Amino acid sequence: MKKWRYDSARDLDQAPIDRLRQFPREPDMLVYGLRSLAALVIRGLLRIYNRFEIIGHENLRTNRSLVIVANHCSHLDTLCLLAALPLRRLHRAFPAAASDYFFQSVPRIWAAAVLVNALPFGRNAGVRQSLLFCEELLANPGTILIIFPEGTRSTSGEVGEFKSGIGALVAGKDGAVVPCFIDGSFRAWPKGKRLARPRKVRLIVGQARNYCTRTADKVDICAIAAELRAAVDELRPANGSH
Repeated sequence: MKKWRYDSARDLDQAPIDRLRQFPREPDMLVYGLRSLAALVIRGLLRIYNRFEIIGHENLRTNRSLVIVANHCSHLDTLCLLAALPLRRLHRAFPAAASDYFFQSVPRIWAAAVLVNALPFGRNAGVRQSLLFCEELLANPGTILIIFPEGTRSTSGEVGEFKSGIGALVAGKDGAVVPCFIDGSFRAWPKGKRLARPRKVRLIVGQARNYCTRTADKVDICAIAAELRAAVDELRPANGSH
């Protein structure tokens, strides 16, 4: 019988904050445990405090790699999307987070890396490198990539223009792209407010799309970005509250 062998992480000689800042991160059972526990607490709070509801949950039930795209107007958005995923896939889900915001101060680094397993994404510099990281992640079966193609939180609750990077990421790739609309998060926790308010939040999950037949030229990737923005906006409830 082959003996079981534990290989410790290769970054144990680094300072804890440096280990969290780097990407990809080495497996860490303590971090996995904290993330799973935090996920259970956050899901419970969302259900109680924000009466969180998921519509179209079946569109996320797949073992394939996924790119989830959604509107963005609140810090609640990432938590809602992660709460829609099975716990067993939590450590394979990577929300793209602005590196110039979430990976500068220690509290934000801790929250981004430990609680939500965020991928540092360059909004201004390093966009191409960030997209390469995303492509490498999606090459691994079962990966879930969460992207907010607007690039920043909306200050009005309306869906802004999607950056062309999302088109570049999915064009010509045989993968599922799932549009989602998060309704109510703008009222619950808008940009500029320190604390969330007890407002109802709903996540509407659309049907997966595939862009394997599209080319990666500029016209096509811009068209894909526009199509995905329209797909997200079409999921908005008629009596939605943003």
